[in-house]
Parts: sequence; C-alpha cells; structure tokens
Amino acid sequence: MRINTLLVGAVVSLVCLNANAIDSKYREKLERSGCTQISEMQGCDINKTKAENAKAGYGSSQTEATPKASTGHGDRQLTAVSDEGLTVAKIRIDAKNQVWVNGKSVKAKHTGGALHFQQGMITYTVTDNPDAASFWMDTDAGTKGDIKAQSGM
Repeated sequence: MRINTLLVGAVVSLVCLNANAIDSKYREKLERSGCTQISEMQGCDINKTKAENAKAGYGSSQTEATPKASTGHGDRQLTAVSDEGLTVAKIRIDAKNQVWVNGKSVKAKHTGGALHFQQGMITYTVTDNPDAASFWMDTDAGTKGDIKAQSGM
C-alpha cells in the first residue's frame, strides 16, 4: 500500500513538472519570428525573422505582401486577443467589407448584423456595431476570445 502511494506521488510530481506552457527557447523563437502559437499553426515559420514572416503575410509589419491601410471611410483595424491578452490575429476590414487576417485576404459573409469569416480553424464574428462584442473561436483547440479595435487608430 505504501509503495503504491509513493508511486502515485512520483507520477503526479513528474506530470506537474512538465505542465509548462512553452519553454524559454521556443518563446525566444516566437518573439524573434513575430509569430504566435496560433499563427504558427497557420503557417508562420518560427525559424524565420519577423521581416521574412511579414513578407509571407504574417505579423504586424507593413510590407509588399501586406495590404496598405486605405484612407477610405469605414476602414476598421482590429485585433483578436486571447484571454491572456496575447494577439491572435490582426484584422483589417475596408469600407466594402473586404477582410484581411494577418495580411491575407479572406472571404467574409455578412449576416445577422455581423461579418463572419474564417481562417484555418478560427472563426471570426465582427458585429456592425463597434460597441457590441465581437469575438473569435478556434473550434479545433476549443479556445475563444474578444476582437477589439486597435488603439491609436
């Protein structure tokens, strides 16, 4: 009985020690590349620099691959954030309801007073009313979060 208790305790201790979200080397690669864990799943390469990933359409830098923000009336710059406050995606919606997620154009459908679009496993819902709650949901990971207007716009 005592051996079983010690064995269970040892197994539980090992499991608890391995419950870190990400290790420091992986975090450094994410920071250097400008990727997030979610954008990495969508193709962002953590072994490249921020500039290289921005050219491929990932990250927040404006490059040739990223559409330039127009000065037209109705452009919205939004950020999808996780519960921890981390950026999941940068979203741009122009006056014609054309949508870009992390610099890549996506098809959007307007129904029920909101714009709905998807990239990978993440579905985004942006309400017409800027004061109403907009949100994203990752059906594969079972996560969700808010979509907020970018500050300083």
